[in-house]
Amino acid sequence: MKTLILNGSPRANGDTASLLRILTAKLPGEYKVVDAYRCGISPCVDCRYCWMHPGCAIKDEMQEVYTYLETCDCVLVASPVYFSELTGKLLDVGSRLQTYFCAKFIRKEKPDLKPKKGAVILVGGGAGAIDKAYETARTLLRLANCTSIHPLVSSHDTDHVPAAEDPEALRGVEELLAFFGDGEDG
Repeated sequence: MKTLILNGSPRANGDTASLLRILTAKLPGEYKVVDAYRCGISPCVDCRYCWMHPGCAIKDEMQEVYTYLETCDCVLVASPVYFSELTGKLLDVGSRLQTYFCAKFIRKEKPDLKPKKGAVILVGGGAGAIDKAYETARTLLRLANCTSIHPLVSSHDTDHVPAAEDPEALRGVEELLAFFGDGEDG
């Protein structure tokens, strides 16, 4: 099993990272983490290259992500919630999935992506709503050809309870591991 993890947290030791450490310690197979705040991936600039061609005109670390996406079995989007949305840097990375949108809706082609499972982990202090961030993450997962998406795993009171101590979030991580591992072929 191969899993792509899109990590939208700027904090290497924050609540999102703590849940990812718990998850990856038990995750079967191999995984690749794309750290949105530390990777060399530029946002989409709407050059419209992908309107006419597969792939992307911007040659950066996203090329490795595209290659991994073609063969991985699972995709996880993990992010803190800022202003009721995924973090800006994660949205930058996610914008580069535009090539798959254009393949399907503009070029009328089937993107070269195997079907996969998807999941979302969101954390936050609890002052805002998480629905918008969750729907954005689900949109990204659908663009990555996730045909089955696990219910949201969240810890939304991290101002008072760290995510790594949130029983509901920990239960959600265990359920997510079972979901990803079930069938292991995506």
